[in-house]
Amino acid sequence: MGDLFPTVVDGRCVPAFQLQQFCVRQGSRLFPARLAHLAIPHVVSLPSQRTEHLRRTTDASSRNMVGVAKCPRKHPACWADLGGALLVIGWMHRRSRGRGHTLPSRWTFQSTRLYFLMSSVFTVTQSDRRRLIGCPLPCSVATSVLLFAIGVMTQWLCGSSLVASPPGRPNILLILTDDQGWPTLGCYGGKIVPTPHLDRLAEQGARFTDAYVTSQCTPTRASLLTGQYTARHGLWHVLSWYGYPRARMTEPMFLENYSRQTFTLAKGLRLAGYATAIFGKWHLTSNQDGNYRGLHPEAAGEYGFDFAPPLLSDRHFQPGADRGVSQLTDQTLAFIEKHRDRPWFCFLSHHMIHGVVVAPDALTQKYRDRGYGDVGPNRAVYLAGLECIDRSVGRVMDRLDRLGIADDTLVIFMSDNGGIDEKLDFKSVASPNPESPIFPVEVREYDNAPLRAGKGSIYEGGVRVPMIVRWPGRIKPGTVVRAPVHVIDVLPTCFEVAGATAPRDHPLDGRSLMPLLSDQGDMDFAQRPLFQYYPFYDLRWGLTPSVSIRVGKYKLIEFFGDRVDDGHRYRPGYRAELYDLRADPGEQQDLSSEQPQRVAKLRQQVRDWMDQVGCEVPQKNPHFDQSTAMEETRQKPEWLQDVRWRRPMP
Repeated sequence: MGDLFPTVVDGRCVPAFQLQQFCVRQGSRLFPARLAHLAIPHVVSLPSQRTEHLRRTTDASSRNMVGVAKCPRKHPACWADLGGALLVIGWMHRRSRGRGHTLPSRWTFQSTRLYFLMSSVFTVTQSDRRRLIGCPLPCSVATSVLLFAIGVMTQWLCGSSLVASPPGRPNILLILTDDQGWPTLGCYGGKIVPTPHLDRLAEQGARFTDAYVTSQCTPTRASLLTGQYTARHGLWHVLSWYGYPRARMTEPMFLENYSRQTFTLAKGLRLAGYATAIFGKWHLTSNQDGNYRGLHPEAAGEYGFDFAPPLLSDRHFQPGADRGVSQLTDQTLAFIEKHRDRPWFCFLSHHMIHGVVVAPDALTQKYRDRGYGDVGPNRAVYLAGLECIDRSVGRVMDRLDRLGIADDTLVIFMSDNGGIDEKLDFKSVASPNPESPIFPVEVREYDNAPLRAGKGSIYEGGVRVPMIVRWPGRIKPGTVVRAPVHVIDVLPTCFEVAGATAPRDHPLDGRSLMPLLSDQGDMDFAQRPLFQYYPFYDLRWGLTPSVSIRVGKYKLIEFFGDRVDDGHRYRPGYRAELYDLRADPGEQQDLSSEQPQRVAKLRQQVRDWMDQVGCEVPQKNPHFDQSTAMEETRQKPEWLQDVRWRRPMP
C-alpha cells in the first residue's frame, strides 16, 4: 500500500514506505515539514518538545501549501483528517491498555506515523487529488470516504507490520563492562571472585558460551550500536589515532570519529517510542561530542539518546574510588524510576575493569586478607574491581524487582573485550629495532585459561566474552546457548522485541538472537560464519595485521605478514592457523598442516567477505624501515596526512 502514497519532503518525492528512513537520514526526529498541516496537534496533547517542533513546522509549511483545508466547518476534508487521526489514536490506545501504559507513552510515534502515511496523499492540490485518486466525486467527499475506509482497515489489520509492535514490548537494559574476561564469573568457571548476582542472572535467563566481540573497546562499542562489523562501519581501531607507519605491513586508514549521521541502536529505539539514555563510557569520538569517559549531554540527542549525564570527574578514578561504578548505577536507577511507566532503553556502560584499576579500600583489603597481593596476576585491587561490577548488577536487578517491572525488562549483560592477561612492554625494544625481538611482559592481571591470550588479541581470550540475557516469561531459566554469536546481533535482537527497524541504507551484519532464546533451534547460527578484522598493529597486546573466520567448530586465523608468537617473539612472514574450538578452546593444536583443504576453503570465504564488504587487505609497506618498525607514534607521517577512510557502498 505504501507505493500509493508518495510524499514530498524537502522537495523530494519519497514513497510512504521509505518515510521513516528518510526522516532518519535527514535528521528529522518525527515530523517532516510537509506533514505539519495535519489536525493532530489540535486534537491531542503530544509531549512538549515534539508539540513545539510540530507547531514550528506548521507555520513554515502552511505558507507553501495549495488547497490545504484550514477549517473543518468550511472544508469537509479536514473533518476526514480529524476522524482518521482519532481512529488511529484510538486503535493504538486500545493496544496499549493491555500492559497498563498511559496513552502518550505508547502511541506518540506509531499512531502519528501511520496517520501521516495515510494522509500524505491529501497534501497536494485539489485538482491533483482527483487525478491521483481517480474519483469523479467532489474532492471533499472522495477524501472523506477514502480516509475513512483506510482508517477502518488499519483497525482490522491489528497485526500490520506498518504500525503494529510486538505485544508486550519490553524495557531494554544493556550492561557493558570494560575488559572483563570470560572466566571471571562463577557461572563461567571463575573460582576467585564470588559473583552471586551475575550467576543468578544466568540461572534466570540464558548464558552464552561462545559470545564474541572485538578485542578492544572502541570497535566493539561501534559494532554494538550499529549492528555492523568493523570492516563496514570503519571503527576497527581504538581512538584517537596512533600507528606504526614504518612497520612491515600497511595499516589501512580507519574512521577517526563516530559520525552523528550514523544510524544507531538508540536512534531506532527512540523512533519506536522508547526513552533512551546512556551512562558511562563512550569512546566513539574524540571531539566536542564526547571522549573516552562519556558522551556530552548536549550531544546525546545526535546519537539517539534522550539523556546522558555529565562526564565523570577525576575523583572517580583515584585510588580508593571505583571508576564510577556506584555513580553510574545510581544514575541508572534514577532513570529507570523516572520512566517506569513507559518503555525505556538504558545503556549502562561501565569503566570497570579497565586500567588503571582502582577499587574501594575496604574491598581491596578483603582480598589482601585472603592472601592476594599488589602485584599480578590476580592483584587484590583487580579482584575487588570485579566484585564491584557484580554488586552493581545486583542493585539494578533488585530495583527492577521492587518496581515490579522485572518481567517486562530484557536484560543483556556482556563485556566489550577479553580481560588483560599480559600487557607487553614493546617500547623497551632496542633501537635500532632488531629483526625478531622478544617483548618482555609489563603487566599480568588475570589468567584467561582455558582460553588463549587476552585483550587486544585475535585469539579466543581476546574476543570471547561472558554474555547473559534475561527476559522472564520469554526465556527459559537456565538456558545455555552454545551456538556462536556476536555483538553485531544485539541490535537486531533489540529491534525485534521493540518493533523497531533500521533504514534501508544501513545494512545489518547481525541477526536477532530470539530464535536461540525461544527454543527454535540453532542450526542457522551454528554454521554462520563470524569474522574478525584487525588490519593494524598494537604491539602492547602482541597484535599484528590479521583476520579470522569461525564456521561451526573451526576457526581460521590469517596473519598477513608478521605475528607475535606465544613466547612473545616477533616473527615476520605470512601464517595461517586452524583450530577446532570444540576440542581445543585454548587454541593449542594448529590443524592447518593436517587439513589444507579446509584452510583453503575458509581462506576463500574470508576473501569473498572482504570483497563484499569492501575492506582493504594489508600489503607490504613501501615505507618499511626495520630500524624503527616497532615504534608507535601519534603523529601521522606526511604520506598519511590527507588519507581518509571511505565508507564501502551498501
